[in-house]
Amino acid sequence: MQEHTKKQSTGDTKIEQIIFILGAGISLLHIYFNNFTVLPGLTQNALHYSGFALLCALVYPMCGGTMEKRSKRILFLDICIGLVAAVSAIYMISMEDAIYARGVHLSNAEWIAGILLILTAIEFTRRTTGWIIPVLIVISLTYVGWWGNMLDGVFKFGGLTAETILFRSIYGDDGLFGNIARISSTFVFMFILFGAFLLRSGAGEFVINIARSVAGKTVGGPGLVAVFASGLTGTISGSAVANTASTGVITIPLMKKSGFPAKFAAGVEAAASTGGQLMPPIMGAGAFVMASYTQIPYTTIIAVSVLPAILYFATVAFFVRIEAKRSDVIVVDDDQVHIIDVLKQGGLPFLLPISTLIGLLIYGFTPTYAAGISIIAVIVSSWSTPNKMGLRDIFEAMSLGAKNMVMTAILLCSVGLVVNVIATAGIGNTFSLMITNWAGDSLIIAIILIALASLVLGMGLPVTAAYIVIGTLSAPALYNLIVDGQIVESLARGILSEEAKAIFMLTVPEQAALLGQMIPITEARAILAAVPPDLAGSLRDLALDKDAATYALLSAHMIIFWLSQDSNVTPPVCLTAFTAAAIAKTPPMATGLQSWKIAKGLYIIPLLFAYTPFLGGAWYEVLEIFIFALLGLYAFTGALQGYLENKLNWPFRICSLALAFFMLQPSSIFIHIGAALAFLMLFFINLKKGNGKSVTSSPG
Repeated sequence: MQEHTKKQSTGDTKIEQIIFILGAGISLLHIYFNNFTVLPGLTQNALHYSGFALLCALVYPMCGGTMEKRSKRILFLDICIGLVAAVSAIYMISMEDAIYARGVHLSNAEWIAGILLILTAIEFTRRTTGWIIPVLIVISLTYVGWWGNMLDGVFKFGGLTAETILFRSIYGDDGLFGNIARISSTFVFMFILFGAFLLRSGAGEFVINIARSVAGKTVGGPGLVAVFASGLTGTISGSAVANTASTGVITIPLMKKSGFPAKFAAGVEAAASTGGQLMPPIMGAGAFVMASYTQIPYTTIIAVSVLPAILYFATVAFFVRIEAKRSDVIVVDDDQVHIIDVLKQGGLPFLLPISTLIGLLIYGFTPTYAAGISIIAVIVSSWSTPNKMGLRDIFEAMSLGAKNMVMTAILLCSVGLVVNVIATAGIGNTFSLMITNWAGDSLIIAIILIALASLVLGMGLPVTAAYIVIGTLSAPALYNLIVDGQIVESLARGILSEEAKAIFMLTVPEQAALLGQMIPITEARAILAAVPPDLAGSLRDLALDKDAATYALLSAHMIIFWLSQDSNVTPPVCLTAFTAAAIAKTPPMATGLQSWKIAKGLYIIPLLFAYTPFLGGAWYEVLEIFIFALLGLYAFTGALQGYLENKLNWPFRICSLALAFFMLQPSSIFIHIGAALAFLMLFFINLKKGNGKSVTSSPG
């Protein structure tokens, strides 16, 4: 028995060594073709997929469970499947020219390799993300080849031949090795690798310590530590579940010890960790996908994301402060540290590389190059700390980065099979028209529909996949509604461009006299509604200048991206909340409800993207929106919790909610100032009420 156990342990060690070597090799390969050479896109993406298919076969056993419990027979089968996937991918890409030379016809060997490639992609996706994406892939491929021709109405699609489907699935711009795979093999991998180097250099511990030094002694300090640490950790990992698992083991017990209810502590950690996906400069993989879809520079996306992310984390912090007041939370941090000591002991491995990364991005270097130089900065700066990175540490970081990337790499390549079908069949345009018809001209109804679709899809998908699918389907409709709202406003204010006036005069000549004059909003909507659908697209292109159109497109995608995060914290399937519940030892569903309440910023802040110039306005407009939204979110949190500095009675709760609405809605600065002053008055009345109680109760 002992001999068998020893042999098993030896086998496990060998597999771990193989994973270590393979992971480091994959990282070296990506560093090479991202920084030292230029490969054709399909070749690079095929090599990217091949490496991670092999790694996935080793890290994710066929029958689930852990690597240690895998039998030798299953291990052998897993290795064979990984090799088949890798060889098929490389073979198919190497035969691209020959296939074109034959007039896009596949030989028998290419048929076999192509089918094996698709099947192994589906299998590895099942292993890493569950059944939802594999089922979607099968439904998509059979739709364009078989049952789509049986449908009636707008979704009827003539059947493609099997050869055409296989060819487009592999070589198409949106296929297995298409644009999304390109994002995975460049930006996403390099940033995941950068995060692995930061973690290996001791940045994870530094994040916790610096959060404790900044927030540990304040009201609700342990909860604020969770908020602060999760935001910084999100900059490193870009994964909500990873954030929860890494920071939650410290922050949740600390919150419970200081007096926070266990469910609340777990909910705070889940909500704060979800915000890591929204925090620049990484934002999960979403920022890179968004940059590819919209052709908006990555630096622009992360620049406009800073203030919204701060608002989100501020909302979670407001819940923490109010709960701390209500639950009489005490400060319990026996190992309180000072920020100077933290910086002396290990601050540089985090501060210097992040500063280098942001600086390079601002100066216009590509994200992959910036990430590569920042990795070097991590190594160099580590020599100023006790955590000096040697050759072994560097290879460990490279191996860790590859292992952390397995699920994302497989997912981003495989989801291209679904996106390719959506693009081929024009489902995205059809779905957008359906949303437009259902919502009418109501932007809020469209947002609600997208939020519901995102929640349903997100129950079984990682948030990046949910954003890709929902963005492909609904972003055009949302963009059109946002632009139409701006056109209506321009009509009402009489400030249309001359090109837009020309289209209106052509389509609604009877309203020509009103163009250029101030008119009621309802009348402006009626004029826009009279424009024929076939000219509406031209009107949208001409009515807005280039910058306004860019930020309207960015607003549409940011709304979808933010809403795609809600499945992390919304029952019935909320993996981030479930992870926090496991640490806090609380009921998973009750914890999910708590995290859903605390993460309300996910639903409120996208409304600012839709109805205000928060993402593309002048600096003073953006600052005004930010300041009053910050105060409005505090008022909203107080109304929701029924507590500020002290308990709020129902008239005060209703008043606080109404004032929050006026501070958050697009309005004149005078209304914002009036609502803010009224709320501050309410706040001080509530504060004085508590002080009065304290004075009167003290003699007794």
